[in-house]
Amino acid sequence: MATSLKEEILAEAHRLGFALAGVTTPDPPPHITTFERWLEANRHGDMAYLAEARARARRADPRRILPECRSILVLAISYPNPLTAPQPQGQPPHGRVAAYAWGEDYHLVLPERLKSLVAFIEHRIGHPVPNRWYTDTGPILERDLAQRAGLGWIGKNTCLIHPRIGSYFFLAEVLLGIELEPDPPFHADRCGRCTRCIEACPTQAILPDRTLDARRCISYLTIERKTEIPTDLRSLLGEWVFGCDICQMVCPWNRFAPPQGDAAFAPRPGVPRPSLIEELALTPESFNRKFRHSPL
Repeated sequence: MATSLKEEILAEAHRLGFALAGVTTPDPPPHITTFERWLEANRHGDMAYLAEARARARRADPRRILPECRSILVLAISYPNPLTAPQPQGQPPHGRVAAYAWGEDYHLVLPERLKSLVAFIEHRIGHPVPNRWYTDTGPILERDLAQRAGLGWIGKNTCLIHPRIGSYFFLAEVLLGIELEPDPPFHADRCGRCTRCIEACPTQAILPDRTLDARRCISYLTIERKTEIPTDLRSLLGEWVFGCDICQMVCPWNRFAPPQGDAAFAPRPGVPRPSLIEELALTPESFNRKFRHSPL
């Protein structure tokens, strides 16, 4: 039986290193109303860009981003599992860095692979294809589209979870001006009655309604917040200096996560558990040299 265009595209995505790939429609995402209520409750904190009118309109309808869009290709690529991957350490006392930031910056790695995938599609079809791709850089509800493309379910910790590889992965999307058969959505909610992530969050940022109060999230506080961390939350951060993995580390589904992930995201020496004394001694120039091409 002849291989379909969609099968060839998904095979090429896997060849490029993507662990998961699926297709969905450009219809409005199912949780857009929930997201709007989240914004209205100011749970996005200082991330004002999320509430901009133009972004909200585009987020509600992907066709406002690419009017020719007929299909959306959703992709996932793994990064190291902090429970099993080696963690090169600096001299104590140590800080902790979220696993997604241990290696190369995914904003630099993924675009090259997405460009290659689009080039493959255009070569296969024989003409240019209207397209737009994102690696969490655009007004798209990534997890909604990923769930609808069959890549997993949105867990109580608000992460997308896949039963085979857990949740340690980046998402990317390619809006395409060609029609591909959509994959069936991932309807099952496999969190069940488990509440480990909610109970483990030291700042109580994970809410019972399966949303996150970013204003209390350690990742937000150590990365996105540009002003001083509130006094009542400072002692709850523990060793985390950039991001946080607690709600993923306690998730039972992450026992299936690949130990290493994609080679591009392998931990750099001293990054997972950086020496606080060494880092505080860095000048801006030496910091930029040390963490060049890193999310830090």
